[in-house]
Amino acid sequence: MMTISSNNRRQVMGLMRGLNRFMGLRARACFRRGEEGGALVEFAVVLPVMLMLITGIFAVGIAFSNQQTLTQAVGAGAQHLQTIRTSTSDPCADTFNAITAAAPNLTSSKISLSITINGGTPQTGNNCAGATSSLYSALNMPVTVSATYPCNLQIFGVSPVPGCKMAATVTEYEY
Repeated sequence: MMTISSNNRRQVMGLMRGLNRFMGLRARACFRRGEEGGALVEFAVVLPVMLMLITGIFAVGIAFSNQQTLTQAVGAGAQHLQTIRTSTSDPCADTFNAITAAAPNLTSSKISLSITINGGTPQTGNNCAGATSSLYSALNMPVTVSATYPCNLQIFGVSPVPGCKMAATVTEYEY
């Protein structure tokens, strides 16, 4: 039987601890080897969702901008109609031209116009030459201009709200 001095025993125990530590690190490294692409997999799973969310935010922002532009343009058209009401031969065409001039980023062929004079029958379309007489007879009365425009909310080619229409209505009073 071999005897080990206490000094040697400490050395052997230190070597054993070091060997155990080394083997433990080595064993952990072996088990950890398959986790190197985990972040890439998580990124690949989250990326499409994030892109859809960001694209949706931009699409809603564009639709909101179009709504604001339409509302401002209808207000400009109503003001224009109120100022030219006694000198126009086609109030719908003149109002439509004022609206399209105030909203250059909207496609003019997609704007639907309706003019109501003094709460009467609405005149729809871009040409209403017959409404001139009712416009003259309704002096000092309110004129309501309404317009609709399709809101094209598309996220990666999918429309979450098909057939959506934006609308703006402005009533101008003559004083």
